Amino acid sequence: MFTGIIQEIGTIEAVEHAPGGSSLRIAARHALQPLRLGDSVAVDGACLTATVITGDRATFEAMHETLDRTTIGELAAGSKVNLEAALRAGEPLGGHNVQGHVDGVGGIVAERREGFARVLEIVPPAHLMRYVVEKGSVCVAGVSLTVSTLTRDGFEVCLIPHTLQATTLGSLAVGTRVNVETDIFAKYVERMLVHQQQRNDQPVGTHE
Repeated sequence: MFTGIIQEIGTIEAVEHAPGGSSLRIAARHALQPLRLGDSVAVDGACLTATVITGDRATFEAMHETLDRTTIGELAAGSKVNLEAALRAGEPLGGHNVQGHVDGVGGIVAERREGFARVLEIVPPAHLMRYVVEKGSVCVAGVSLTVSTLTRDGFEVCLIPHTLQATTLGSLAVGTRVNVETDIFAKYVERMLVHQQQRNDQPVGTHE
């Protein structure tokens, strides 16, 4: 699991596409240093596995499921990405519970300044909005953020100067597509409520 606290902005050095999927070589000074083969890293919020490690560079493989659900397939040499290594036992949970399982790709549709903060309006796939609540947590491009406001089609997040400097969110323009992961607990609650409703709708005497 991850926390959505970005450790470093990495650079895509090379991308190779093949029929079975894609591989990405990423360079970073710090986030990849403690990495071992098979370890997980959230790359712009998508959990990928390290298959080759050479100093401050690591190669990750992305299967079709990942390419279809995320922006990983849109990355090219020179792209900047948010990096977070998997949480280790005893480390502080500074953000929120992030799985690295991207739910869908949203778009930045507006931005404005409020004092020292940058406010972004993000519109995710419509079916994800039922998991987004005001003042709740959401993961955008791998970054743990608080939903400041719900809009007609999406939500807004406010970014402090540190977040703007430490992540790619400070440089993303309106029109950019970003990975969105909603709160896992909301999805579990929905699943349990649906299951309970289905049980309640069964005729008397047919419950398992």
